[in-house]
Amino acid sequence: MANTLYKMTPKEIVAELDKYIIGQDEAKKSVAIALRNRYRRSLLPEEMKEEVTPKNILMMGPTGVGKTEIARRLAKLMDAPFVKVEATKFTEVGYVGRDVDSMVRDLVEAAIRITKQNRLQEKYSIAEEIAEEKIIEAIIPGKKNAPAAGGTRSPFDFILGSGGYPSQKQQYEESKMLEQKQEEEKEQSETELAREQVRQQLKDGLLEEQFIEIEVVDSPKGNMLDMSNEGMSIAIGNIFGDMMPPKKKKKKTRVKDARKLLREQEAQNLIDMDQVTDEALANAEQNGMIFIDEIDKIASGSSYRSGADVSREGVQRDILPIVEGSVVNTKYGSVKTDHILFIGAGAFHVAKPTDLIPELQGRFPIRVELGNLTKESFVQILTKPENALLKQHKMLLETEGIKVEFDESAVDEIANMAFIMNEQTENIGARRLHTIMEKLLEEISFNIPEMKEDIVIDRSYVQEKLREKVQPEDIDKYIL
Repeated sequence: MANTLYKMTPKEIVAELDKYIIGQDEAKKSVAIALRNRYRRSLLPEEMKEEVTPKNILMMGPTGVGKTEIARRLAKLMDAPFVKVEATKFTEVGYVGRDVDSMVRDLVEAAIRITKQNRLQEKYSIAEEIAEEKIIEAIIPGKKNAPAAGGTRSPFDFILGSGGYPSQKQQYEESKMLEQKQEEEKEQSETELAREQVRQQLKDGLLEEQFIEIEVVDSPKGNMLDMSNEGMSIAIGNIFGDMMPPKKKKKKTRVKDARKLLREQEAQNLIDMDQVTDEALANAEQNGMIFIDEIDKIASGSSYRSGADVSREGVQRDILPIVEGSVVNTKYGSVKTDHILFIGAGAFHVAKPTDLIPELQGRFPIRVELGNLTKESFVQILTKPENALLKQHKMLLETEGIKVEFDESAVDEIANMAFIMNEQTENIGARRLHTIMEKLLEEISFNIPEMKEDIVIDRSYVQEKLREKVQPEDIDKYIL
């Protein structure tokens, strides 16, 4: 299943990432090539396709420079199943914590969700029509067929009418039935006419706010029995679900909400879940991507440490078979991990990539180093991306009618402050800008109702607000 992202050239993928992530061209290039290789592999003959395994990537660089952001943006771009996990959540088998197989189970869940959504999209147009009919039925209920009058005859009728002449009672009943039939036909045509009018009003959107009563399937929430083991939760409803018809309940709701509810319900009935599961498993196996963050935290360094570090090497050993290819059982079926692309990422400021066990190092052949952010990078982060930080803050304040403008000197000063603060204290990369922006606009946000005039923020305003944040380096700490 080659999707839109795989058909993009590496340059197009990088251009897409450039809209949100500043710099880090090496990392973007590696990711783009890895994704393109997926597409190339899908064009190979079957026997060769099995042999070509993805080349996993290891990203190294300080926190806040864009490792996780690259993963997040890829996930948004992709139709393919994608899951991000933290290596620190896992522990060696036997310790308390998540089992490493759960990352593959999460991937399968993501695949099921994507495939199901695609199938639902296809069925929505049919479901829309069924939902419309149900809404019309709720507004103008059709008359239920009444049992035919005079359907049963008493033995006396037979005796009285046995002379070959219809009895007066029979004649009377027949004329009554004829009248009733004509009455029903008249009513039916009136109902049809009314329904046509309602259908037109629905099309014109005149009834959106009207309350109606509809029948929806009642699915009880929280009926999961968790066996305190990954993937071992059982839905109690499923055990008895097939024995009994689905429970329905009446719900009073607006027409616009009823349309969504009924459309979703009808589309669900139209899709074949077995087909969805098969397609999702194949999609997870062939196109899946797992991003393992904080992978440096499970590297135990050269010296053996006791305490919380005991299980670190065990986690690496447990991750190893998954990365090199094994079969993992999930509640939807077994999944081979041979062709899943793994991207490892970590700051590696304490441990080094060489502290990982050699087998795991060998499974991440592509190494990419992400550089520290410079002052110029900060200026670009503030202004260039589509979701730029300054743009976000401006729009937030505009919701209350306050226009805030940042002149160039202010942007330059904010970037300078971020750079200095990262140098003097912990280097937390682009996250430092969030700290600065919040501090800078704190006063304005707090006093917003009384403010009426537009505000222009310049260099002196930034310096005044952040003066106490940036101090000359504290020399006292070096004096014993």
